[in-house]
Amino acid sequence: MRAIGYGSERSGTDADCLLDITLPDPSPQEHDLLVAVEAVSVNPVETKVRRREQPASGAWRVLGWDAVGTVVACGAAVSGFAIGDRVWYAGALQRPGCNSALHCVDYRLAAHSPRSISAAEAAALPLTALTAWELLFDRLRLPRRGPGNDPQTLLVVGAAGGVGSILVQLALQLTDLEVVGTASRAETQAWLQQLGVKHVVNHQAPLADQLASLSLPPLRTVISLTHTDDHFQQLVDLLEPQGALALIDDPAPQSIDVLAMKRKSLSLHWELMFTRSLYNTPDMARQGAVLAELASLVDQGLIRSTLRQTFRPIHAANVQRAHRLLESGRSIGKIVLEGGISTDGVGRKA
Repeated sequence: MRAIGYGSERSGTDADCLLDITLPDPSPQEHDLLVAVEAVSVNPVETKVRRREQPASGAWRVLGWDAVGTVVACGAAVSGFAIGDRVWYAGALQRPGCNSALHCVDYRLAAHSPRSISAAEAAALPLTALTAWELLFDRLRLPRRGPGNDPQTLLVVGAAGGVGSILVQLALQLTDLEVVGTASRAETQAWLQQLGVKHVVNHQAPLADQLASLSLPPLRTVISLTHTDDHFQQLVDLLEPQGALALIDDPAPQSIDVLAMKRKSLSLHWELMFTRSLYNTPDMARQGAVLAELASLVDQGLIRSTLRQTFRPIHAANVQRAHRLLESGRSIGKIVLEGGISTDGVGRKA
């Protein structure tokens, strides 16, 4: 099959290490769906893996952890899916990624994709939506919308990126929280407003005065999605006593002083969407269930795709282009590749 990957002979510090290659077709294990890939999206985790993980000599590393495609085979233990179903999923970090013509995924991590949007629009969502959902409801255990909820504010730092773009929608639709998003450029601020965020502040300026001017309920929860080390002390100062801070990025240990959280009894939560699949947790199927609920929300028109750019077809040059955009720190929403794996320019064979 055709795929995009990188080998040990080229450094992953630059996206040009990604090449069009040919690999053997994968064989599904007993819990696997074998999927013919139609569209994939690109996430920051791929650039991190590319830079940090060097394949063994003679081996290829295939990236990609967001896919929409059609089931072409099912393992013996699979239930709830059949050949011909269109599915969406983020998959597992420790397995080969989905930048390939065919891909195996544990069926417990997948769901039937939304019917009302295209494959490209759907591919923008799984990884970021699962991350956002787990932040809100698994890590922070925030209450769903309903009577009796105390008024409180959620601050989302870096809200215009991939995770933030879906997180603010979920918070607005499924909770009673007053949502504030941060964005520093006119185009990112406008994007958040399009997503329904009424309160947008600039994280390049001091946050305290901006938030005070909004006269909002108590700030008991902050989700920091990027550059946490730049904002950490501000966020600790802003949070109400017994509040919570959640993050997904990788601040250097010396750049954040967690002891500063003690006086207020603040809690710190890290989220990694791949934890369930990495450790084969008993609740791993929860990710498939969340994606099924998300598909329903999309089909009801309550959640919109965060797709902002589409590159066609799926080949190394376009994956390189997407990686460079992500690494620039100036992308908005999600970048998706679609159109099937190109047969052009395949110069390497495993």
